[in-house]
Amino acid sequence: MSHGSDRSLLVVVVVLYLCVTASCTFPTLDHLKAQASDKTQGRAVVELLRRLLGNRSTEFIVIVNRSLSNDSLDVCELKSTRHNKIVATGNTGVSVASGIYNYLKYFCNCHVSWSGDQLDLPRPLPKLSGVLRINTQHRFRYYQNVCTVSYSSVWWDWPRWEREIDWMALNGINLPLAFTGQEALWQEVYRALGLNQSEIEEFFAGPAFLTWNRMGNMFEFGGPLPQSWHVNQLTLQFKILERMRSFGMIPVLPAFSGNIPKGILRLHPEANVTRLGPWSHFNCSFSCSYILDPRDPLFLRIGSLYLSQVVKQFGTDHVYNTDSFNEMIPPSSDPAYLSAVSRAVFASMTAVDPKAIWLMQGWLFLHAAAFWKPAQIRALLYGAPLGRMIVLDLFAETEPIFSNTESFYGQPFIWCMLQNFGGNSGLFGAVESVNSGLFRASRFPNSTMVGVGMAPEGIEQNPVMYELMSELAWRKEPVNLVKWASLYAVRRYGTTQESLTAAWRLLFSSIYNCTVPHYRNHNHSPLVRRPSFRLQTNLWYNPADLFKAWKLIMEAAPSHMTKETFRYDLVDVTREVLQVLTTSFYLDITDAFHRQKLPELLITAGVLIYDLLPELNRLLCSDRNFLLGKWLERARSLAIDEEEAKLYDRNARNQITLWGPSGEIQDYASKEWGGLMEDYYAQRWGLFVQTLVECLDSGQPFKQDAFNQAVFQVEKGFIYNGRKYPNKPQGDTYEISRRIFLKYYPQALKTLKRR
Repeated sequence: MSHGSDRSLLVVVVVLYLCVTASCTFPTLDHLKAQASDKTQGRAVVELLRRLLGNRSTEFIVIVNRSLSNDSLDVCELKSTRHNKIVATGNTGVSVASGIYNYLKYFCNCHVSWSGDQLDLPRPLPKLSGVLRINTQHRFRYYQNVCTVSYSSVWWDWPRWEREIDWMALNGINLPLAFTGQEALWQEVYRALGLNQSEIEEFFAGPAFLTWNRMGNMFEFGGPLPQSWHVNQLTLQFKILERMRSFGMIPVLPAFSGNIPKGILRLHPEANVTRLGPWSHFNCSFSCSYILDPRDPLFLRIGSLYLSQVVKQFGTDHVYNTDSFNEMIPPSSDPAYLSAVSRAVFASMTAVDPKAIWLMQGWLFLHAAAFWKPAQIRALLYGAPLGRMIVLDLFAETEPIFSNTESFYGQPFIWCMLQNFGGNSGLFGAVESVNSGLFRASRFPNSTMVGVGMAPEGIEQNPVMYELMSELAWRKEPVNLVKWASLYAVRRYGTTQESLTAAWRLLFSSIYNCTVPHYRNHNHSPLVRRPSFRLQTNLWYNPADLFKAWKLIMEAAPSHMTKETFRYDLVDVTREVLQVLTTSFYLDITDAFHRQKLPELLITAGVLIYDLLPELNRLLCSDRNFLLGKWLERARSLAIDEEEAKLYDRNARNQITLWGPSGEIQDYASKEWGGLMEDYYAQRWGLFVQTLVECLDSGQPFKQDAFNQAVFQVEKGFIYNGRKYPNKPQGDTYEISRRIFLKYYPQALKTLKRR
């Protein structure tokens, strides 16, 4: 072992010792703190409460006093006044907002979520009998995934962003990703380097695919990016950053990874550039990106030029994210090469910001585990000095990396719940793993854990998982899940009705408690997959529990339909049941085909195609949270002319269906939405059944390749059909749900007998 290795090992030991003796404090991270004044942060919380509670917000007195915490860990203290007001004092705006939300949840039975709020505050406010102190052991509470900005927030306007940042503050987030508007700055950098406009346009992907363009996976597809897009996104980013910082959050900004436009080769033919192989199922028309070797002097020039622009335009809180090899195999496994790569990436940050901290997703170590052995992981992580990099253990509830890497070999890390892939619809959770996992990580021998995070690829579904996860960041031990689920139901609906608490206990012990090792929450249901005889039909839970919960929720429905939160859950649970029943119909259809029983096939398929799927579409169309039209309207609303509107519309449709020109990552980002169910999924199933019937009639075998070619025309037809879908709910949710229940609950019970 060289003396250099001895020195790095010594540093590891010192850092680990600090972790053991001081709850993992890294002096290198001390400068990461709220920059806004106490007064500004207090005002931000007051305005949040006004937006949330209206006139009742005056019953809260907000005080931000950073000296309340002497160890950089957030704390909030709440107490009652003689005049029935609540005084909330915290060291940051985020700690005050999350302290107040804790009070609203556990003393007022209130609830805030993506799918509606339940804010029936008692009058007067419940009194506190002393000082309620709420604090966290976790320095950072991280939020978002580099994919979230494409799968969920790509079409958001400022009101929607404002709402999300309010939600972040209430849920204690203090380290959010802030990636909006970066292409506008890249365009300026590329122009300064000498690229022409066509070279820039051939590089940027369309709005719905920018995430993978940024990470070097693909280019151009879905583009070109209009200039109005740059202006709009830049304006949004300024507002986003101002609001995040006003709460005392530390926004994470983008940095350079080495991904470059092909045009750079025209300007610098001598540059050391590697062309990567194809990504996913794409060919080199839109993939096979050009990666500049970090050891080339041009890397430092481009990286520092870009980060200078970022800091100049956006300011800085000193945390930057970039991922060098996301879902791509490096050109060499030599540790010296990998170390040089990360050293160069970090140097491009510190050349502009000497206090830079590199936030890196740890996904690559899981995605290409065969490549990333201990020597390779160490080499990449040690390119930045210990304590100057924070690694996101991105999928820690299922595939923790910290435990196999001795806590990332001494670099600080954040334990993250990933929860969702592709923004898919579908009830899912791993509550036991989440509930215990982050505490196990913090107690891991010599743990370098400095925070917890939520890193979903897509949001706006399964709000219960995010409420649980964000709350655990402020707890000292796991919660009693049975009790927690019951209280969640009380808060979410504003009622103590036993049938609803029982329903949530059932859901928490079954569909929300996936314990299958290595399970990834892609929606594998045949409902949202291209029909074939090879579809997955297994479940990670007993559907009997789902059906019982459905019955309990349905029984409570007549007296709770005025609550948006209840309506959403009624639709969501009913949707899940019909998804399960679709699998049952699929198995019956394929069985009838293989036994050559045409009458059986026609009867079963007839129910699926002409009743179940249309009913599901009607159900989804009855709630604003399940509308294709809303997604498309948001996309088109960002356009300044019809040509742009069509571009955005195609982007929005393609991402949730074909995901590529020819279905390269098909159905990865599937959504169960009204309109999409009718014109995409149901059309595919209709063609599948028609093809099977023709095969039985003619005595010909079913040929998957021929069917794929035919169904591709249906899929592509949806993207270009030009149809305008409703963006407002239609129909009576209760009547539709009740009709579905009366028809399909007996059918659901029958499926259990066959299991």
